[in-house]
Amino acid sequence: MIIADTGAIIALVDADDRHHQALRKLYEEDPDQWLLPWAVLPEIDYLLAQHVGQRAADEFLADLATRAFAVEWGEQADLVRATELCTRYKSLRLGLVDGVVMAVAERKHASAIATVDARHFGAVVLRGRPKILPRDLGA
Repeated sequence: MIIADTGAIIALVDADDRHHQALRKLYEEDPDQWLLPWAVLPEIDYLLAQHVGQRAADEFLADLATRAFAVEWGEQADLVRATELCTRYKSLRLGLVDGVVMAVAERKHASAIATVDARHFGAVVLRGRPKILPRDLGA
């Protein structure tokens, strides 16, 4: 299972993004392995509309409605774990979205997190030690 962060989905959609090809290849290998935590949805919607275009945001919403992407709606324990991570790694200023993505990755025993934010995700030690993609593709 691959837990997707906001930046990975933006890069997947935006052909001009430097990570687009690597993430597209990863996604196309097994799209059913990708899971989007609920917390990334508003951020993706906003960033697609602002930086890629309203059409991309509308298409993403349609994809969600047709279940092209699986969504993890979360548990209370995810918020508890996100708070623990944000507190432990306070200097990184992770925030709700990154914290929830990490918490879901731990709870679901994900093999990887798709993210372009290697600075935050690479600095945090998570249970199960999921790979950070595309950073760890060669590893």
